[in-house]
Amino acid sequence: MNGSLKLAAPLLLVVAAAACNAGGSSSVPAVTGQPTTSTLSIPDWQASHAARRACAGSRTGGQMQCDALILNKRLGPAVPGWTPANLEAAYNLPSSSKGAGNVVAVVDAFDNPNVASDLAEYRSYFGLPTATFYKYNQTGQQGSYPKGNQGWGVEIDLDVQMVSAACPNCTIYLIEANTNSSRNLYDAEKEAVKLGARVITNSWGGGGGGPAHGAFSASAAYLASAGDGGYGMQDPADYKTVISVGGTLLSQSGSTYSERVWPSSGGGCSVVNKPTWQHDPDCAKKTGNDVSAVAMGVAEYDTYGYSGWFTVGGTSVSSPLIAGVFGLAGNGNKQDGGKNFWKLSKRKLKKDLHAITTGQVMGCPPSLSGSYLCVAGTGQYGQYSGPSGWGTPKGIGAF
Repeated sequence: MNGSLKLAAPLLLVVAAAACNAGGSSSVPAVTGQPTTSTLSIPDWQASHAARRACAGSRTGGQMQCDALILNKRLGPAVPGWTPANLEAAYNLPSSSKGAGNVVAVVDAFDNPNVASDLAEYRSYFGLPTATFYKYNQTGQQGSYPKGNQGWGVEIDLDVQMVSAACPNCTIYLIEANTNSSRNLYDAEKEAVKLGARVITNSWGGGGGGPAHGAFSASAAYLASAGDGGYGMQDPADYKTVISVGGTLLSQSGSTYSERVWPSSGGGCSVVNKPTWQHDPDCAKKTGNDVSAVAMGVAEYDTYGYSGWFTVGGTSVSSPLIAGVFGLAGNGNKQDGGKNFWKLSKRKLKKDLHAITTGQVMGCPPSLSGSYLCVAGTGQYGQYSGPSGWGTPKGIGAF
């Protein structure tokens, strides 16, 4: 495998910061002891004018909008990005020996007509085996795909490539919804189950506490990115039967990797009723996140509207990467939302998950300042924190 990726400039750095995540809510509906608004209404990348959205459009009325970001400055001569080898090493993954025969489904909106060739190039460059990859439309047909959309195209490429990075031997299904409406995306979710997938990743979101229309009710590992706007939860990550995936910042020193909270990760207290298996003290409703993974700085290959290699980020990285870990473990049909993470013993948590002990999420309500819902490493509820959940993978034992 190639190690670090060096690319020629000038290129625009495209940050798919959830490239189809509606971001953590900046207006948090009240729950017991919670204020209705956060202290910071815009994410750090927007406040600093570092990036702009690739997609424009409404986020109301049941629409799940793409959130790809484009950096507002050109880069120098080298563009680094985390590679499959980096991710395998950072998370102690048995990527080369596990996953064969297990299906991981990606649900996205619109079409990327170049996804198969882009995936083939990504895998070839990094020395991964040829993909077992199938693309379907919303009704499960291999053809009559929806209209193309370059913003969602970034998301589609990112998702299938991150699943590949974690689980190169997994079979990958891509189900493309007709539009980015919640009803179409949720219908595609149901189709993924009909096609046989028991691990399904969703790197998009919007609103909070909306109807699920029965889309997340099968015995499967449903995963969703937490969003990229800081404190707050979004659909579908806030549903009881969905595993909410937060984001971290990954660093490397020699052969050692470390992580801290990504400040723009979604997470915290939702408006959805609390599951019986959650008992943390500061949130009367469902608490997120359940688990986390790197959110920034991975390499992506995209020729649909772009020129090949660039660097991407957001919890849109985190969710498909964790989906690939579930693909390695092969236990998708034994999941009930994030329940299994919340039931792990202290011994298993220490053995199978990297505890995130530094960093905090932006936009934390004043009444929660210093709370585990916003800050990692407090010890207030074991190793748990809202932004990072119970931690990041240390092998596949927790999955």
